[in-house]
Amino acid sequence: MKFIQKKIIMNEKEVERTLKRLVHEIVEQSNRINDLVLIGIQTRGACLARRICLELKKVAKRTVPLGILDITLYRDDVESISHQPVVKETKIPFDVTGKEVVLIDDVLFTGRTIRAAIDEIIDFGRPKIIKLAVLIDKGGREIPIQPDFVGKRFPTSKEELIRVSLKEIDEKDNVVLKEMK
Repeated sequence: MKFIQKKIIMNEKEVERTLKRLVHEIVEQSNRINDLVLIGIQTRGACLARRICLELKKVAKRTVPLGILDITLYRDDVESISHQPVVKETKIPFDVTGKEVVLIDDVLFTGRTIRAAIDEIIDFGRPKIIKLAVLIDKGGREIPIQPDFVGKRFPTSKEELIRVSLKEIDEKDNVVLKEMK
């Protein structure tokens, strides 16, 4: 399958502004900032979580614990993606029990990644609440999961792909809509 760029959805400044807005929304909707923890889903969700954590430190004047999650082995299609899937780091250096978890990912589509992430988080303990923050919500749910914090809603067809590029991995920040050629 080959995809070609159709449209830039967000440029670097829009990504930065959106993340700052998400941080303010998280602070406003947090019941107790002292119980707040962030968990980013590998790979780009983890990068976004690190940025949100840094911005939260500026806004809330405190360091919020940060965890990173790899959901590869929790996927419901793990056998179909590879015979030997590449598993990245999961690092949650705090107890999630009783915490207000904000789970962070780049794009929300079917909901299956988030379902897998929730299953894995619950294996670490019983959070008080799990909220979801995503940079892009492209619609198309197969599982009834909705985000609490959304950077931008951008519904697409199944023939379209949203590609998030981040400086930490891709040397630039933007969000691009691609379509099958």
